[in-house]
Amino acid sequence: MSNQKKSSSDTYQIYIASLSDYNAGILHGKWVDVEGLTADEIQEEINEILRTSPYTKQYGEVAEEWAIHDFELGGIRISEYESLDTIVSIVEALAEHGEAFAIYYNNVDNLEIASNNFEDAYLGEYDSFLDYATESFDELYAHSIPEGLSIYIDYEAYARDLDAEGYFIEDGHVFRPV
Repeated sequence: MSNQKKSSSDTYQIYIASLSDYNAGILHGKWVDVEGLTADEIQEEINEILRTSPYTKQYGEVAEEWAIHDFELGGIRISEYESLDTIVSIVEALAEHGEAFAIYYNNVDNLEIASNNFEDAYLGEYDSFLDYATESFDELYAHSIPEGLSIYIDYEAYARDLDAEGYFIEDGHVFRPV
């Protein structure tokens, strides 16, 4: 079992676009590396994007609205109007737990639930769900099964039962219902 963290080549970033420019047919925005930034620091980056708006320069109207038009957050999906506090919390959880957190978050689609339940739900990384089922069954019951009878254990049926109970595997990461 391993807890895969972010690799050094991964970056957590969002692309912020000025909506005044976008609505005028002008592409104006910037990729912002959000790892380690506070919501206030991200807001400062957004303010700079809006301050340098070509639409503002051309028409004299202040650019005030923005949206997230793209993102790279370890596989986590967010909306174009996601709160900056939520983004900061997501990045902190990704930094701590890596890819497994992204998978769990995308399955529960709720940051509070994912943050509160991740450690209880995450069971580790396995080559297959059958490998997890076999290992967990043996840890729970192997000591109580007479040696000659162990060949009769149907690990595939046990894996099906776990699946029916809400356990799941994605990209090798196994989770249980919490």
